[in-house]
Amino acid sequence: MKEKVLVIFGGVSSEHDVSLVSASYVIDNIPREKYDVLKMGITKEGRCFLYGGESSKICDGSWISDTANLESAVISCDRSHHGIIHPGSGEIEKIDVVFPVLHGKNGEDGTMQGLLEISGIPYVGCGTAASAVCMDKALTNAMADFKKIPQAKWTAFNKSEYEENGSALTAEAAEYLGLPVFVKPANAGSSVGITKAKNIDELKAACELAFEHDDKIVLEECVTGKEVEVAVLGNNNLVASVPGEIVPCNEFYDYEAKYLAQGSKLLIPADLSDEKIKEVQQAAVRAYKALGCRGLARVDFFVRDSDGAVMLNEPNTIPGFTSISMYPKLFNASGIPYAELLDRLICLALEK
Repeated sequence: MKEKVLVIFGGVSSEHDVSLVSASYVIDNIPREKYDVLKMGITKEGRCFLYGGESSKICDGSWISDTANLESAVISCDRSHHGIIHPGSGEIEKIDVVFPVLHGKNGEDGTMQGLLEISGIPYVGCGTAASAVCMDKALTNAMADFKKIPQAKWTAFNKSEYEENGSALTAEAAEYLGLPVFVKPANAGSSVGITKAKNIDELKAACELAFEHDDKIVLEECVTGKEVEVAVLGNNNLVASVPGEIVPCNEFYDYEAKYLAQGSKLLIPADLSDEKIKEVQQAAVRAYKALGCRGLARVDFFVRDSDGAVMLNEPNTIPGFTSISMYPKLFNASGIPYAELLDRLICLALEK
């Protein structure tokens, strides 16, 4: 009998649209000889629907207008149900495993993982605590410091602190970190709300922008070097992909460079020596373990130009699964094609 997989997409997140594209590729590539696939969409307002239409309509966002194929449904918190409830009929449908393709807040940050833990339904990816820590850049950086994982100098503060004493905080940050400074919302992905600030005025504007996306922001020193990424797969026996290198078309790899502009380059493998490639892979596995990851994560690094130091940039516990996304591309280059990768991820979820 086939396992029943529920793919969840959308969500109340600034990365809602990216999730739709990722999910459509996941849905199209899950091996149908092994799995029956159900699709659950969450609107930007937080409404949940089972969707019975074509995945192409998920990709372009028109699924929500395909009302003939929408049915209200919710994940049950009753463990005896082990699945979803159809409110219209009261029917309970058992689900074997959930594949959450929910980038950013309310999906990648431990909230959906917590719901699924309560429901007793296995799910693809990291657990509640690791998801929360890896989503919050300040918590990630604090954990990395505790585990003595090399990274850029950083500081963080919340909105109330900034409103009370913003000028002093930005001046202290500029003195400690040096200029330019990268300013980021603590809880956002896909480079949303990130600015490279080159002077105090730009730094203040960058803080204001970041606070539009989160009540806590992180400021980091600028590291000059290669941006490299490693895909990691596994619960206990971990597999690290060949590293890939980002060559952004913009000044840094922002949202436009990732998804809108055409000039960014992805080098697979990264332009590194064999020795440095091995070092980056080992660093990815170390960070993955230190942060409590399981199932999957993409771990991003800088390789600093001045001394070749491998420095943690950030982990991503639900990385992109689009046609241009690094996680599936890296594993494809490492000998694991897309459909096999999805199968392995589902098996890891059932295993744990």
